Amino acid sequence: MNSVARDAIFDLAVNRAASFLRGAGQNANLEVWHSKTRFAARVELELIRVALDKRPLDGEWFWSGGESGAWQAGKAPTP
Repeated sequence: MNSVARDAIFDLAVNRAASFLRGAGQNANLEVWHSKTRFAARVELELIRVALDKRPLDGEWFWSGGESGAWQAGKAPTP
């Protein structure tokens, strides 16, 4: 898998995990979500957690840039 595709999958996994937690609550079982989400299982859960821990608490944010990316203000360009 090329680096662009790998970065896109990472971004999608982090953004979908953040969305899952917004909807289900911060105490939701992220491990179950991760194991049942086919594309997210391609990304180590711990890496997703690290990115989620960096998410700003106020406003709407999305992750962009793969593993070395960062949170960007606004809505994610992909759902």
